[in-house]
Amino acid sequence: MRAAIMPDLAVHDFITALALVLVFEGLSLAIMPGAVYRALSQLALLPREALRWMGVLMLFMGVVVIYFVRG
Repeated sequence: MRAAIMPDLAVHDFITALALVLVFEGLSLAIMPGAVYRALSQLALLPREALRWMGVLMLFMGVVVIYFVRG
């Protein structure tokens, strides 16, 4: 019986996570658009390899946080 509940919970969690990304992105753009613009301008100047490693680091940190929070 529990296995039937899990897919709905997984979809619910995924949609909630996407919604939270939109909330935080929208909030930062609404509150401080100039700072976001400057940050993105600085990111555009970085080499692609540095951006790739930043992405890998953020991915790893996210997985670690999910592991500790969700068990």
